[in-house]
Amino acid sequence: MHRPFLLKSLLFPFVFVCILRAQTPAKPQYGAWGFDLAGADTKTKPGDDFFRYANGSWIDKTQIPPDKPAYSLRLAMTDLTEQRLHEMMETLAAKDAANPSTLEEKVAAFYRSFMDEARIEQLGAKSIESVLSDVKKAETRADLAALMGREWLDYESSLFSYGIEVDLKDPTKYAFYLKQGGLGLPDRDYYLKPEFEKQKAAYQTYVTTLLKLVAWPEAVARAKDVVDFETRVAEASWTKAEQRNLDAIYNPMTVDELAKFAPGFNWKGFLGTAKMDNLTRVIIAEKSAFPKLADIYAKTPLETIRAWHAFHIADNAAPYLSKAFTAAYFDLHGKTLSGQKEQQARWKRAITTVSGGDFGVGDRFGTFGTMGFGVGQLYSAKYFPAEAKAKIQALVTNLMAAYRSRIQKLDWMDDNTKEQALQKLDTYTIKVGYPDHTRDYSKLVVRKDDLIRNVRRAAQADWDFYSGRFNGPVDKTDWGMTPQTNDAYNGLLRDIVFPAGILQPPIFDPNADPAINYGAAGGVIGHELTHGFDDQGRKIDASGALRDWWSPKDAETFKARAEVLGKQYSQYEPLPGVKVNGELAMGENIADLGGLTLALDAYRRSLAGKPAPVLDGFTGEQRVFLGWAQAWRGKVSDDYVRKQVASDPHSPRQFRVIGPTRNIDSWYDAFKVQSNDKMFVAPENRVRIW
Repeated sequence: MHRPFLLKSLLFPFVFVCILRAQTPAKPQYGAWGFDLAGADTKTKPGDDFFRYANGSWIDKTQIPPDKPAYSLRLAMTDLTEQRLHEMMETLAAKDAANPSTLEEKVAAFYRSFMDEARIEQLGAKSIESVLSDVKKAETRADLAALMGREWLDYESSLFSYGIEVDLKDPTKYAFYLKQGGLGLPDRDYYLKPEFEKQKAAYQTYVTTLLKLVAWPEAVARAKDVVDFETRVAEASWTKAEQRNLDAIYNPMTVDELAKFAPGFNWKGFLGTAKMDNLTRVIIAEKSAFPKLADIYAKTPLETIRAWHAFHIADNAAPYLSKAFTAAYFDLHGKTLSGQKEQQARWKRAITTVSGGDFGVGDRFGTFGTMGFGVGQLYSAKYFPAEAKAKIQALVTNLMAAYRSRIQKLDWMDDNTKEQALQKLDTYTIKVGYPDHTRDYSKLVVRKDDLIRNVRRAAQADWDFYSGRFNGPVDKTDWGMTPQTNDAYNGLLRDIVFPAGILQPPIFDPNADPAINYGAAGGVIGHELTHGFDDQGRKIDASGALRDWWSPKDAETFKARAEVLGKQYSQYEPLPGVKVNGELAMGENIADLGGLTLALDAYRRSLAGKPAPVLDGFTGEQRVFLGWAQAWRGKVSDDYVRKQVASDPHSPRQFRVIGPTRNIDSWYDAFKVQSNDKMFVAPENRVRIW
């Protein structure tokens, strides 16, 4: 499901126990005790560069595959899941059903429709003619605004994106959220900053190419108009860092008030097309941007808006169209924006289309417009037995106990704030593996020769599911991530979700030394727990409502400590002249620091007073830190780094290792880090939050 701005998603993961005895190796997947020593660079001093110390040899020897913008041990996990899904879908597709009716038959038909390359080539742009025709027929700006309401029902894009999520001020109900949209590049910076001139020029070329492919009149001139229009939209838009502020992005108003607040846009037509005709209340995010965007829209020539619509329809549909479209799509999104050298194999893109995810470059639909939860049901039944759910509980129990203990011992927080923090901690629900309730796909029509409509019908079914429960009670069993996803998240339901897809080595290995699992899996569990208490998560109370429950003094102390952490990260340079945005990445950096700190405490708790063994000369606490570092082992292209720093709230992976460790006193003791080492931070300057 598309979650516009509220879902706290850790794009880097968590851990699941795929434990079928017949498949469990006799020893850990990595090394003799769960850590691949051959991939380390022990010639580098841990205090100079701990990321390289733990991972340097692997980095030097590993080449990024040409069909990926990056490679890591995490992506190796995704590769395994892809192979399993490929085998499963090929097996299902071998049984050809004339009229698919079962879940298995529909998944098979969806997969076959993507693999039918000959038919897709034959159709070319004809597949999207009907959507383009609606744009051509639209006579007024009001008509075109109404078409934007199909953003999650068809291949349209919108100047204002929307979604349904739990109401931040009343978590017993759902709310309809609106946020700024309209841009085809990853972030406003790509339009406005000189360092992205090459990417912006390539984008205009891409707009021209797609307009020509759909035979749009005056494609070259209209492409320039489209990019100029989006540049004006970018100028009026909030930054990614500004969008993180939960207080600032919660602005409820009636639909009538919205029409007066941001005139010049057909709000009622827009909401009607989105099947929200009876909606009376909305919550808008970037409040000051809305009237500016509506004004830009009202003053933009109709031909420009039509061309903008046509381009975005072609862009959103391109992954499902003929080679001319997919090649252009990959050339921009893959090569130019992400540094990917080759397009993924067709079967991988087919799996993405049916199962959810992206095409290696970031994709509009994600789990929307797919059969992701249906595929997850089949995947979990085969690769994640029900009894495996219990395997993670000991780890979670120790992490929760460690967090409780740390809160109780905080020297900067008063008793009243501590009490409310502990109440909130006690409300968390841990969801593991797969949802308790399956998604109903009985009404979804899937045809083996109709890819473009399969995606559209799946998107419509998704939106019907979410909009259909809008007026009902909040579903606390909900999952915003499919079981096969190699990721985890901390959600607005005060739930922490660890899908089956992430519970693999190096995140969790049942045969590894416990210290490694605590460093990797425990660190990620702790990360997600800490998200509920990061700079934005701390604003949510134990009931799930947006409320200030902090004493003024405690709030100021928290902000001051977080600011020091932000300044540390803002000095990191993954590339010369390219610095981490400490403000944008604040929540993730706080969560990383908290997660690793909690993992270490939980490991100590698991020893029950007994001494930790020494393995190959490494102490237990050293192995906890090495487990965390190995979990982030990987390398990325320069273009991918630039995109990440501009638009992703997660810091580049080396700083997810360096940033937390240099603020933890025990790391200095474990690796004998001295004041002349490069990573050294004086004790009085180390950040201690949770």
